[in-house]
Amino acid sequence: MNLPNTYLFRLGPTPLVPVRLEPDGPEVWCKLEYLQPSGSTKDRIARFILGKALREGRLRPGGAVVEASSGSTSIAMALACAQFGLRFTAAMPESVSNERVLMIRAFGGAIVLTPREEGMRGAIAETGRMAAADPAVFLPRQFANRDNALAHRVGTAREAIDQIPGGTVDAVVSGVGTGGTLVGLYEGFREAGCAVTPVVAKPVALRSRPDLECCSFSSRVPGVVESLSEIFRPADLPGLRVAEVRDDDAIATARELIARGFPVGPSSGLNYRAAAAIAVERPDAKVVTVFPDRMERYFSTELFEPARRGTC
Repeated sequence: MNLPNTYLFRLGPTPLVPVRLEPDGPEVWCKLEYLQPSGSTKDRIARFILGKALREGRLRPGGAVVEASSGSTSIAMALACAQFGLRFTAAMPESVSNERVLMIRAFGGAIVLTPREEGMRGAIAETGRMAAADPAVFLPRQFANRDNALAHRVGTAREAIDQIPGGTVDAVVSGVGTGGTLVGLYEGFREAGCAVTPVVAKPVALRSRPDLECCSFSSRVPGVVESLSEIFRPADLPGLRVAEVRDDDAIATARELIARGFPVGPSSGLNYRAAAAIAVERPDAKVVTVFPDRMERYFSTELFEPARRGTC
């Protein structure tokens, strides 16, 4: 399928920069994915999955796309559908921040909110019901679609290899939502000849905040829903490690990154803190992580409580 020229802009390459929060602290190489058009790394999978489906005829111009997402993927899908001339509907738990709802609607997307207590499983079930009612609906299925990881393997990973001094990565760190980022980066770095250690950044919940929960283990770091992924299979990542981060620390680190000029969300704080722990253990290693999304979609959440109180 030939797409109009206006749709053929390139995503990325986003900068890969060394970040050190303390003068004598560890250095972490961070991919600034919040600079993508919709403000998150999910632009990569949205553009990749929809573009491929259109080229292969599995999705027709003007067709309907339905996806389950707690926010960033739905925002990215809404933007991509607006560019491709597709109709988009997001199924989302009713606990998502209002900023995300507004962004999706601004791009022309529709929203179906599912019960808070059902979490992402409820949103996924809703997309299945919508597809059963209309066989022409296209489901990207971000939690099960291997093209999710492939987008990062052929895109994000190759960019990082070209950008990092020496072209070598020793460890890659990411929280696991769909698992596509960690799996795709790991596979891409391995293809480039790197003996890379994959590391899951896992938030540890210390207290429950029902207004922020969208995770299987009640973390306060949105978007981490590890148990739902069919892409992330630990057996496929030899040497896999887990770096646990208290969610208080993840949120505090995100605030510190914002204060240093990185307009990020909580998952960036999680990723940075976990990557910094690996870098402390391996001072000579080049540790790469991702800053997945921008801060604007979190204005009404806990992340910005100090700013609302004027205590930043």
